[in-house]
Amino acid sequence: MQTHLAPQYQDSAAGREAEAILRKCVHCGFCTATCPTYQLLGDELDGPRGRIYLIKQVLEGKAPTRATQLHLDRCLTCRNCESTCPSGVQYGHLVDIGRKIVDEKVPRPALESATRWLLKEALPSPLFGPAMKLGQAVRGLLPEKLQAKVPPKQDAGTWPNRTHARKVLMLAGCVQPSMMPNINSATARVLDAAGIQTVIAAKAGCCGAVKFHLNDQDGGRAQMRANIDAWWPAVEKNEVEAIVMNASGCGVTVREYGHMLQDDAAYAPKARRISELTRDLSELLPDLVPALRSRLRADAARDAGVVAYHPPCTLQHGQKLRGGVETHMRALGFDVQLARSESHLCCGSAGTYSVLQPELAYPLRDRKLGHLNQLQPRAIVSANIGCITHLQSGSGTPVKHWVELLDEALTPA
Repeated sequence: MQTHLAPQYQDSAAGREAEAILRKCVHCGFCTATCPTYQLLGDELDGPRGRIYLIKQVLEGKAPTRATQLHLDRCLTCRNCESTCPSGVQYGHLVDIGRKIVDEKVPRPALESATRWLLKEALPSPLFGPAMKLGQAVRGLLPEKLQAKVPPKQDAGTWPNRTHARKVLMLAGCVQPSMMPNINSATARVLDAAGIQTVIAAKAGCCGAVKFHLNDQDGGRAQMRANIDAWWPAVEKNEVEAIVMNASGCGVTVREYGHMLQDDAAYAPKARRISELTRDLSELLPDLVPALRSRLRADAARDAGVVAYHPPCTLQHGQKLRGGVETHMRALGFDVQLARSESHLCCGSAGTYSVLQPELAYPLRDRKLGHLNQLQPRAIVSANIGCITHLQSGSGTPVKHWVELLDEALTPA
């Protein structure tokens, strides 16, 4: 695609990056076939090709409008289009650049601005935990839509206290310890059973995704630097073999620290090293399967029945990790199945998307659940807390992290 950037963008790092991405696009339209919002709305401007055209216009000097902003807002950033694109267009990076530029030029209505500010400040805040506890205490009195965002209180179980020669760092996350603490402790117990010790750096917090994708990119990068500082002593001393993520939304972000901090002279080398060390929990499964075989209850897999697996977009499209969870869980005897159709499509969670774009998020959720329910599963599993809570809000079938299924199958140490 030919580009003629406006003078104000020609010499900027964002402009140069955007131009390189735009020039890869051949406007073939393959991406529209796998774009969830295009499938729902049928509007070219609500698909990747149309959004790329809008961003190109802005970078070439055309003034963006509120409509431009709306079409970019409606993007889930699921990156399904990246998996489909034959030219390797890095759409996710391009839409981040486009949204930032448009937001600087197009003011938002007061209520919308306040909602976005509240989300980006509240979700990573230390006050989120107490607020969630309060919400869980009065959950039955909350309106139905708010109940969907407040899962019932969960028992986290015990954290293993054994030490092992093999150690990994794990990001606890910002909302996961309050909403679903058992995911983290189940991860630690499963890794412990395989002879791996889980370490959480006390000063590591939000991965930065919430602020970054709500166009507080400076705030997001500040959180990234804080995490690097928290992890660096253990990384520098080679005390850990990996930084493990059990929320794929955090994982795809931390994997891109090297890219997001590439222009920060003080942090760029460290950020690249952190990205290199980052692993989704599923990437440890080849090591875990042999170690766990003798630790699983003989009837655990049979009792679990059919398990429907929803691979998050941040795992299959963002991190390009496909097939690992279902393959290795089957190797342990579990009957894990993907939906027979549209397993590549987003469930509509997409971070804060289900709050900001509910008219699109909930039809996508119901569409996804329709496909998963065709399997008549005893449980639905995924690999990201956002997907888990969003799917559970529309389903009577238990929805959990796949590591919780493994944890439940372990015999006592």
